[in-house]
Amino acid sequence: MAEALATVARVDGLGMILIRADLARAGDAIAEAAGLAIPEPTRIVTDGSRSLGWMSPDELLLILPAGETAAALTDLQQALVGEHALVADVSDLRAVFDLGGAKADQVLSKLCPVDFAAFPKDGLRRTRAAQTAVAFWRQGKGFRVIGMRSTADYLGLILQNAAIPGSDLDPR
Repeated sequence: MAEALATVARVDGLGMILIRADLARAGDAIAEAAGLAIPEPTRIVTDGSRSLGWMSPDELLLILPAGETAAALTDLQQALVGEHALVADVSDLRAVFDLGGAKADQVLSKLCPVDFAAFPKDGLRRTRAAQTAVAFWRQGKGFRVIGMRSTADYLGLILQNAAIPGSDLDPR
């Protein structure tokens, strides 16, 4: 059997905080509390073990080590007092996978309608992988993929199957 196009590994130990707010009004407070700059639309910023991703015009996702989640949640809630905002720990709602290797984009291209040649290095994309909602961004020489925990087994399976050379998975 030929070597896989990419490695697929489940990632545990991450916390995720959903932040919904008017980013024009509350962006500075969020940036200070999160310790990261507010990303441009469809982008993600990373500093060390923390990342802040733009999910929609009024939604960000903070990804950080699980042990830092409670303190970050408190910091963000305090920073947004008086703002119309939602800050929620969504760590248990998500499943995370890392696709490693130089051909990880080929694996995702079998599942997602994305032009990887035009995908920016700091890009974050929300889309579908076959029949499940995902978000992904570049991480090292591969990608980090997040989906719903309720579809984690399915997502892991389709990523592994797409990593098989010669597989012609095409959801379109």
